[in-house]
Amino acid sequence: MRQLSERSAGAAWEHLRRLPVWLPPVLLTVAVTVTGLGSAQLWRDELATWSAATRSPGDLARLAGTIDAATGPYYLLMHLWTGVFGDSTIALRVPAVLAMTVAAGLLAVLGARLVDRRGGLFAGLLFAVLPGTSRYGQEARPYALATMLAVLATVLLVAALRRPSWARWAGYAAAVAALGLIHLIALTLLAAHALVVLIVWWRGPAPAGIATPAQPDAERDRRVWRWLVAVVPVALLAGPLLVKARSQQSRQLNWVHLARLDDLSALPGGVAQSGVVGGLLLGVAALGAARLGRRSLLPVGAVLLPVLLLFAAGTVVPLWVPRYLVFVVPFACLLAGAALAAVAAPAALVVVVLAGLLGLPDQAALRRTHEWPRSAPVDYAGAARVIADGQRPGDAVVYSPRHSWLFLDLGIEYHLSDPPRDVLVTEDEVRRGDLWAAECPQPAPCLAGTTRVWLVVSGRHAEPLAAVPGPKGDALRTDFTVTQVWPRPGLTIALLTSRPDR
Repeated sequence: MRQLSERSAGAAWEHLRRLPVWLPPVLLTVAVTVTGLGSAQLWRDELATWSAATRSPGDLARLAGTIDAATGPYYLLMHLWTGVFGDSTIALRVPAVLAMTVAAGLLAVLGARLVDRRGGLFAGLLFAVLPGTSRYGQEARPYALATMLAVLATVLLVAALRRPSWARWAGYAAAVAALGLIHLIALTLLAAHALVVLIVWWRGPAPAGIATPAQPDAERDRRVWRWLVAVVPVALLAGPLLVKARSQQSRQLNWVHLARLDDLSALPGGVAQSGVVGGLLLGVAALGAARLGRRSLLPVGAVLLPVLLLFAAGTVVPLWVPRYLVFVVPFACLLAGAALAAVAAPAALVVVVLAGLLGLPDQAALRRTHEWPRSAPVDYAGAARVIADGQRPGDAVVYSPRHSWLFLDLGIEYHLSDPPRDVLVTEDEVRRGDLWAAECPQPAPCLAGTTRVWLVVSGRHAEPLAAVPGPKGDALRTDFTVTQVWPRPGLTIALLTSRPDR
């Protein structure tokens, strides 16, 4: 029986060997990421994407000038996408699915070039089953695209260092420029690229872990200069974007705190979206780095340098957000793939399957909600259904808090084709070039003449009117009474009717 099992495993491995190295990771990533693609409703960050993507290019430019310059190019890309494919939950998330799928295939190719075919295959398969791959492959945000472009740029760098040509360097330049436009923080990857190029120039390709045909010293020098020329477009395109984004940091990242040492320990679980799977990946990756020796320079640098650079910056400026570093995960998987390539194929596949099984609880949870913690979902769709079922002509809606990262108004508007009149709005998000609308400074006159108000409040409240602060709450409590309350996860909806003595 044991011999039969070993023969079966060997036959399965022989079938895998006949396939292109990128194909099994691509197929597995597609299968995993499309499963339950529309199960979790859009969360707050994705609602911001929807709001931006459905604006005109001129309105997008105004938004980039006000608060969200760093994400502006991604929003423009999504504007073009939604113009063709619509703005359903699945349509908004498909670009991330495609990006993660391509990233898995490119990772397998990169692993085959830096390690061997088996190392590339196992790296791609391991990447495919990580909960983080599903999480960011099912999110209408730029992280999956940044991951794909990070791997693509590294594949093209290796190709250009091995067989230099202007065409290869031009491809690398385009990939790095796109990476900077999609995700500025991902440009920290260039530190690893620069290190490899520098060692190629100083010591030659072999010490840098890049196997190349023998090249004269002059050719090594040209590699350095060509790399410097290749990163010029990055400076020209991403430089102004970085300056503008830096001026918006106080608004865009006002919820982020300065980094602390214990934040580093939470990073593997944060980017893998599972503490146990992140720990497993880190341990196997360390074994792979030890096995590769100097060949590990590029993938180790691609993991460590972005992490250390962002952490160092995050101790001075509030920047440390684990998901900003999702693009380093493929390189950790590459190192882990190198470790798995050193053992028998069945044993390596067992590790991949184990990682998948350990991540199943997190896989199931992220398909219920993208909020964090998973135990605190925000049911925008449920709130919208309550309003839709009881809405009458002339009804109004009021949100509290208005200027919140929960985007209560966007969540309700996304799920309602004909929402009630937003009675307190004096200037909407589009006209302001912002993510939030402006409200009446004196709410009472704006509420005059309204007989029914749908109040949407964040959190669970037995007395939702008491949860509304300031002049808005005063005006509502003076002129309206609560008729009915509907608690929903993360939200409370109340129907207010005007007092008879108004």
